[in-house]
Amino acid sequence: MKGLTYLSLMLIFLAQAITAQELDEKQIYLADPTIFKDNGTYYLYGTKGDPRIKGEGFIVYTSSDLQHWEGPAGVQDGFALKKGEAFGTKGFWAPQIFKRGDTYYMTYTADEQIAIATSDSPLGPFTNAMKPLEAPVRQIDPFIFFDNGKAYLYHVRLQDGNRIFVAEMEDDLSAIKPETLKECINAQSGWEDTQDVPWPVAEGPTVIKKDGKYYMFYSANDFRNPDYAVGYATSDSPSGPWTKEKTSPIISRGIVGYFGSGHGDLIQGTDSTMYYVFHTHNTNEVVHPRKTALIQIDLDNLPFKVLEDSFEWLTLR
Repeated sequence: MKGLTYLSLMLIFLAQAITAQELDEKQIYLADPTIFKDNGTYYLYGTKGDPRIKGEGFIVYTSSDLQHWEGPAGVQDGFALKKGEAFGTKGFWAPQIFKRGDTYYMTYTADEQIAIATSDSPLGPFTNAMKPLEAPVRQIDPFIFFDNGKAYLYHVRLQDGNRIFVAEMEDDLSAIKPETLKECINAQSGWEDTQDVPWPVAEGPTVIKKDGKYYMFYSANDFRNPDYAVGYATSDSPSGPWTKEKTSPIISRGIVGYFGSGHGDLIQGTDSTMYYVFHTHNTNEVVHPRKTALIQIDLDNLPFKVLEDSFEWLTLR
């Protein structure tokens, strides 16, 4: 998002937002979305953008098929994590949810820091000790990946641009191991920085392992840029080094037809089909509130690509 202060983002939001009266009553408005599946139910979370929903934190929607959604369904007025119950006063961005044993975890951004909250249910309430992970810099967009008994925190550090880093975590996920911290991806010229900005942006990492190789999906360009888009890189190790696979993105406005298409997560459908959930700008003229969308992605063949005709908005019943 980012590389900007929270106040700057709010001023941008106020200047470039659709009013509540103009919104589609069925459309889901979550940026930086992620979908978590548990016991046959899909749970959709993200950065809240819908001005009709009051409060701060993370709301959650539910579905049995990825197409028909209900909610907000969180236990606290639709929220799975609500301001005041966990770390953060503002800027609740980019959550990730996973299950470890009988406990559900949410790692997220607030106050441009990363925190981890826990719950007995994916609907919440997610709570923590009101403390973020310690770091000497501002950091956002966490994604925790487990491999061979180790936990890795992929995240974005705000230093000379938005840059994606990785570090091994302590077994209890309370901190990173600083000696393992490595830079993974930074935005370069071409599709990753179409406006040649002084603060280049690479963010929104998602990592998977397939056939012994590691794949990182990430977004580049400022989120307000119409050219915000998704690419991927490969590695033989979760710690890198990472090789960018293509000179063009696999999800972009040129591919899906909507400005600002990026920053999402992978999810497997009911028929083993893989999808990427992400956000777009509201219109070609207005960024906020960003719309949530889903597209099928072919991970069985290299280079990876999306099925353009599978694009769909995520909407309420």
